[in-house]
This record gives sequence, C-alpha cells and structure tokens, in this order.
Amino acid sequence: MSMRSLIRGALVVFTLLTLITGVLYPLAMTGVAQALFPQQANGSQLVVDGQVVGSTLIGQPFADPAYFWGRLSATAPFAYNSAAASGSNLGALNPARSAAAAARVAALQSADPANSAPIPIDLVTASGSGLDPHISPAAALYQVERVARARGLSPELVRQLVEQHTEGRQLGILGEPRVNVLLLNRALDALTAAPAAER
Repeated sequence: MSMRSLIRGALVVFTLLTLITGVLYPLAMTGVAQALFPQQANGSQLVVDGQVVGSTLIGQPFADPAYFWGRLSATAPFAYNSAAASGSNLGALNPARSAAAAARVAALQSADPANSAPIPIDLVTASGSGLDPHISPAAALYQVERVARARGLSPELVRQLVEQHTEGRQLGILGEPRVNVLLLNRALDALTAAPAAER
C-alpha cells in the first residue's frame, strides 16, 4: 500500500470523525436538550417581565441590607464571574483568606449590630467554584432580622419565606438542605410589592 493511499485513508477517517463528533453529535445533543430540557439547556435563566434577572445556577452579588446575602466569590477579575469559575486556592492559614473572612464578618455585624448569634461559616467563605447560588438554611435564618427590619416586615413573615424556599436533599439523601439566594430575594421583592392585605 502506497503512502498516498495511507494519507488519503487517514484524511477520510479524520474528516468523517470531525463531522460526526464535531458537528452532527453536538447538533443532535443540542436539539435533544432544547426539546426535553429547554429551561436547563438555556442556563436555567430566571426571567421576570420578559427580562433575564439571573440564573438559578449562578450566584450573584447582593450587598443591600434589604436582601439576603450569598456566599463570597473568589472569581477573577471580579466576583461572580461566570466565565472564570474558580476558588481562591488559598490555604487555611493564608492571611488573605483570613482577611476576606474578617471583612465579611465585619460587614455582617455592621449591618445587624444586635445579632449576637454565631455567623454560619458559609457566609464568610467562598465555594470551590466561586459561583454557588445557595446558602445553608442557617445562613438564611441568620439574616432574617436584618432583612425584615430593612423591609419593614415582621421577622416571622420573612422566616416563613426562608422555610418555603428551603430545598431538601436531592433524592432525600444527596447533599444538604439549601436555599437559593436569588429565588429567595425575588420572592422577597414580590412579597414587598404585594398589598399589605395579601401578606
């Protein structure tokens, strides 16, 4: 067999595999995803009044005391950068990690000076991806008094909202109970916008 026929055969196989794995397969999977799971295939976007306000899979910054705050983000060059998911990779004894946690503790205490409860760890540390949209129920409940005061709502009403938005373990055994911060804050906005008689 000549070198030319070997090269021709290799090029034919290369072209076929490129078409199958690089064009046909991705198109087929995209079509199946759009047909069966359109919400997930399009990034689990949350749309309000025809406008995308975020994704239920990606955390975003909330600094206003009237909102629940999520986890810290260590993505670069700015926080919650979905194009650069990453943790800080800082060791437990790294001064920069301690400084970031101390700054968040100070911010939490400054926003709610009367709250003497222990601060849940997930409110002062970043997740591995830096994009975690969830916090623990304890982290949400820690913030109830501050949010209720800022919104002029009763703490009990805000606490009920947290409980309504607490997701259980997947399949009853995987992961931990959690609260999606974006969904909770959107529900809070809807509650605040509702007439007092409906609350």
